[in-house]
Amino acid sequence: MDLKEKLLSSFIAFENQISMDSSLVSNLREEAIKIFEDEGFPTKKNEDWKYTTLNKVIKEDFSVFANTENSIEYKDVQPYFIHDIDSYKIIFVDGKYASHLSQTTHEGIDVCLMSAALNKPKYQAVIENYFNKIASKNGLNALNTAFCQEGAYIHIKKNKLAERPVQIIHFSTGKEPALLLQPRNLIVVDENAHVQIIERHQSLTENPTLTNSVTEIFADKRAIIDYYKVQNDKSEASLIDNTFIEQHQESNVAVHTFSFGGKLTRNNLNFYQKGERIDSTLKGVTIIGNKQHVDHNTLVHHIEPNCEIHQDYKGIFGDSAVGVFNGKVVVEKEAQKTNAFQANNNLLVNDKATINTKPQLEIFADDVKCSHGCTIGQLDENAMFYLRARGIPAKEARALLMYAFANNVLESVKIPQLKKRINKLIAKKLGVNIGFDL
Repeated sequence: MDLKEKLLSSFIAFENQISMDSSLVSNLREEAIKIFEDEGFPTKKNEDWKYTTLNKVIKEDFSVFANTENSIEYKDVQPYFIHDIDSYKIIFVDGKYASHLSQTTHEGIDVCLMSAALNKPKYQAVIENYFNKIASKNGLNALNTAFCQEGAYIHIKKNKLAERPVQIIHFSTGKEPALLLQPRNLIVVDENAHVQIIERHQSLTENPTLTNSVTEIFADKRAIIDYYKVQNDKSEASLIDNTFIEQHQESNVAVHTFSFGGKLTRNNLNFYQKGERIDSTLKGVTIIGNKQHVDHNTLVHHIEPNCEIHQDYKGIFGDSAVGVFNGKVVVEKEAQKTNAFQANNNLLVNDKATINTKPQLEIFADDVKCSHGCTIGQLDENAMFYLRARGIPAKEARALLMYAFANNVLESVKIPQLKKRINKLIAKKLGVNIGFDL
């Protein structure tokens, strides 16, 4: 039995297990499983998946549900927290909520569980207005909708500031030979509200895991959202991260994605600008080697005038690593005065690494300022000679040049402790001890 058949046959058992669903969610599940049955997993016949295949990943005999409730202690996972900041924490272990590791709140804001939002009447108004409204109806998103049970629910109410960042971390213990996880996050930030969020998926062993995550984010008028994704997983962990963001008038949303590890990572990041004077930022750093594969697939859809985006992705690829960047910006006829910048710059450390990059602009307005571009190259030999001539060893010189190449993405990280952590991760990936902090 292949994975698709296993999932379809498991759906009835899953529905019987989820007895408290509202009629809305129950109907959405039924529709979603039919979409997944029709579409299945994406293949290279789909243009957006031309350079990324899931064939090797979905060959594993994944458990659809964890057989036992696995607990872990704080000391086992402490290195994965940004523990030098005071934060709210929503922590999951093998797809289940870990209350002893978490710190949630309902004091002026809601930082809690998706299961509570799906099943409790007091959250139903938000669920009806926002849940599954902007996630595209393709096979992977439909699969998540059909089986979603747990994840983060964050609602920052009007004029409220989340005084602490929120850390969302999904741990996989490896107690299952292979495990499929399907977290679902809903984040609603009301008018004039502000929140910072750090998200991470982390395996604790080398057992295979596949995470198919869906996150829907809504930014109301003048809302501010800073979202950070830290991806530095084990060699047999694969992640398909589907994030959908709807912005309204004068809102500001920034998403930074740091991809340093894992077997296969696919980031589908979609912005929909539905108002004027909106600012969207998409930035990322990818540093991978061995046979790792990272694919960034982005969409920014400009619908109304006087909006901006700034998109900047840097990639460093060594060994037999494969990188993919497919960035699309659509400017509708009504979206005059749009200012869109898109760049994808890549370093190939050796001749075995591969990068496939495809920046795209579709412009239907005539009064816009839009630019895009990509570069693929190697380190500047003149710069290497300059550093070597001043007594810097070759390894450190290469690392300094690569660090400088990626550093401008770090400049816009607004949480100092996170910036420091990413700085150290980059140094570790480059194999040197860079003797300074940001």
